[in-house]
Order: sequence, then C-alpha cells, then structure tokens
Amino acid sequence: MVFTFQNITSLMKLFPEVRHVLAYVEEEGSTLSNRNQAFGILKYFKTLDFVFYLHLMYEILHLTNILSKHLQKKDQDILEATSLVRGTTDALKSLRDMGFAKLLSKMTENYVTSRGRKTKVTDQFHFEVEIFNTVMDMQIIEFGDRFSELSTRLLEYIGALSPCDSFAKFDKTKLLKLSELYTKYFDDAERMQLDGELEIYYHALHKDDRFTSLQGISDLSRLMVETGKHRSYPMVYSLLKLVLVLPVATATVERCFSAMKF
Repeated sequence: MVFTFQNITSLMKLFPEVRHVLAYVEEEGSTLSNRNQAFGILKYFKTLDFVFYLHLMYEILHLTNILSKHLQKKDQDILEATSLVRGTTDALKSLRDMGFAKLLSKMTENYVTSRGRKTKVTDQFHFEVEIFNTVMDMQIIEFGDRFSELSTRLLEYIGALSPCDSFAKFDKTKLLKLSELYTKYFDDAERMQLDGELEIYYHALHKDDRFTSLQGISDLSRLMVETGKHRSYPMVYSLLKLVLVLPVATATVERCFSAMKF
C-alpha cells in the first residue's frame, strides 16, 4: 500500500477514532477473517514501532509533498522544479543528520516488543540505527537515483530555452553546456556556430512582438518554422528539436516520483 501525505495526516488526526473502529470490528466483525485482521492491525497500532514509523513517514512526506504537487502540474515550470528538487534533497539530508532527536522525544523511555518483553537492543540503537538511519538512507539514495545531478542540470539547461516572458530565462552559457552533453549532434564547429547564433537570436527575438506571448518551447519551435527563423538560426533550431524529444515530459517525471518507495 502506498501512503500519501494526506493519508498520513488524516491517520494522525483521526488515530483515536481509527482505533475505536478497529476495536469495534474486532468484536463485532461479520466474519472471523475480518475480526482477526482488525485484531492484528490494532495490536500493531499499539506498538512503539508503528508510532515511530508513522511520525517518520509524516516527516518525510511533509518534505516531499511540495515537490510532488509541483511535478503533477500541467503548466510545468522546469526551473522551479529543479530548484525544488535541490531544496527537497537538502531538506532530506538535514532530516537525516538532525531529525532523529525530534522523533525520539515523542517516544517512551523503553522499547518493548510486540510480545511485551524488553529487548537487548537499546532504544537509541533500535530507533536511530535500525529504523531512522536505514529508512532515511534508502530514501535519499532513491531520491538521488530518480533525480540525479545530471538530470537536474539537464532540466536547468532546457529551461534556458523557454520563450516565456520575452525570453526572461534565456542563458547562453547553459544552452552551450546543453549542446556539450550531445556531442553526437553538435561537434566543435557547430557549437562555435551555435554560440554566435544564440547571441543574435536572443537580441532579435526577445524584441519581436510575434514571440512575446509564447507559452513554451513547442510554441517557439512552431513559430520559428512559420516565420522562417529556423533557417536563420539552424543550430538553435537543432537544439530545440533535440530538447523536444528528450524524455523529460511532466508525466514522465511525475511517474518517476510516484514510483518512489517510502
């Protein structure tokens, strides 16, 4: 089962009511299977492990919720997404380094197993090393796999092509770095040509009324063809075509995020 931030928040707010319902099903359930299942869930709900996991999941999903919602927007802001990825990564690392004490303060002094016997493992080791550190390390590693530094930089570079707000995010340096990632499509001579084209391209198009109200890179590529600009700036247009076929669509990124295991 995959829990969302809203699920966790609701469970924490309604925890007494949930326990009451489970206790009722345990006693009055229509089938033995339902009663046994309610008994097992209620028993686990009463353990310190469950309470700790619940608060830990809340802390993690609380940090990742903003990024999750942003990646599901239809009007995706690539540069804002990359900023949120970096910010979320730093926040998770900060939680890993300094968040355990906050969670531990919510726990009781002694760790007790589901059978009610004290273990030989201390509270500190069990909750900090076996649970907290393990879960946080897995989360940070998977987050890094889903949003690698290279893919994050790639999104930043692509964002520099955006024509929105009269090319307000244009950055020639980033676009040249983007071309350097694809040596198969841009050799040294073509990158030199791209450098010169980008300089003229920006000064010409950001003052052109036809290009001031574009909503994205696809609109830009279509209008360049309609106005013949793709012939004036062939290397810039090649870069545009490359970006349009890269697998960085909102839906792809959102699916990657949704697949993460918490």
